[in-house]
Amino acid sequence: MASSSTAHGHLSEFEIWWRDHYNFLKEKGYTLRSRYSPDWVPSWTNTNKAPIDCEDGIRSTHYRLLDARRTHDGARVSLKSIVVSRHPYEIEIGRYFCSSPHSEDPANHCVPICDVLEVPTDDDLAILVMPLLRDATDPFFDTVGEVVDCVHQLFEGLWFMHRHHVAHRDCMQLNILMDGSMFKDAWHPSEQFMSEDLKRPARHRTRTQSPPRYYYIDFGISRKYEASNTNPLEDPIFGGDKEVPEFKEDNFKPRNPFPTDVWYLGHAIQETFLDHYTGVEFLSSLVSDMMHSDPAQRPNMDEIFSRFQVLRQGFSSWKLRSRVTHDEERSVFHFLAHWARRIQYIVRRIPPTHTSLS
Repeated sequence: MASSSTAHGHLSEFEIWWRDHYNFLKEKGYTLRSRYSPDWVPSWTNTNKAPIDCEDGIRSTHYRLLDARRTHDGARVSLKSIVVSRHPYEIEIGRYFCSSPHSEDPANHCVPICDVLEVPTDDDLAILVMPLLRDATDPFFDTVGEVVDCVHQLFEGLWFMHRHHVAHRDCMQLNILMDGSMFKDAWHPSEQFMSEDLKRPARHRTRTQSPPRYYYIDFGISRKYEASNTNPLEDPIFGGDKEVPEFKEDNFKPRNPFPTDVWYLGHAIQETFLDHYTGVEFLSSLVSDMMHSDPAQRPNMDEIFSRFQVLRQGFSSWKLRSRVTHDEERSVFHFLAHWARRIQYIVRRIPPTHTSLS
């Protein structure tokens, strides 16, 4: 039998940090997976199994993020360690959107902050506790209505933030996630297409059957401004998307971050839909305006959300049920499967969209 000290040779440096805080987190009501227990012995020990085939053989995909279970209700949560001095506004902005009345507003698509833990070994570290979310682009979208619901929520969410004078400043594709409403099985946090125990693909419904809610995450470089400050200026700071035209033109000139947010979201929609799906061409004109090279020429979120409402209002139920086709789903099988689902939705009177005109 392997000792726990030998087992921990399988952990990366950042995983060891989480292991060293296992008991602290458990005292606070959050239990990490067995891999991060101080007493962990790999499940493949003395077997012919490969670590990659075992649930506890899978590493976390990000050094500052890890999943856990909340002790009192069994809910799965995401833990994020942050350096407070480097991201001094993340907790403040997260709590702002989690406070009443903002937390009750259906237009609020900011990830909820359930808890903030002060790390006893380092005054400059904190751990944010949030719901466990997943990649918003997987599984693939199936219908125009599913795309409309997603884009509606993304526009609504950024419009809500801007209405409360908060610029996200990094609302790129990877910072848009969704909840697990679609999934029959709990998924493995590091291998999201697999079940939590890694024994089979995670089963799911379609977005039409079980519509997910989409969220913005990562407020590490976000800023909140006074309502009277109608043209805030910030030194450029590159988020995850490095293609912002005004930053590439001059990365020293202070800029208003709100038009940059518009570009980020436009680019996220282009990368998610226009670059990989057919049947989503109705988004092209609005996304093109959002990504105008001149920030002054971009529409603001009031105009964008309003234009989208008018656009979707013109769609018939048949249009909303029509297929959008991902690059990887162009076979006859996928075509026939879509039509089988489509007929089923009509017979069962499942609506093609689940968001309402605002």
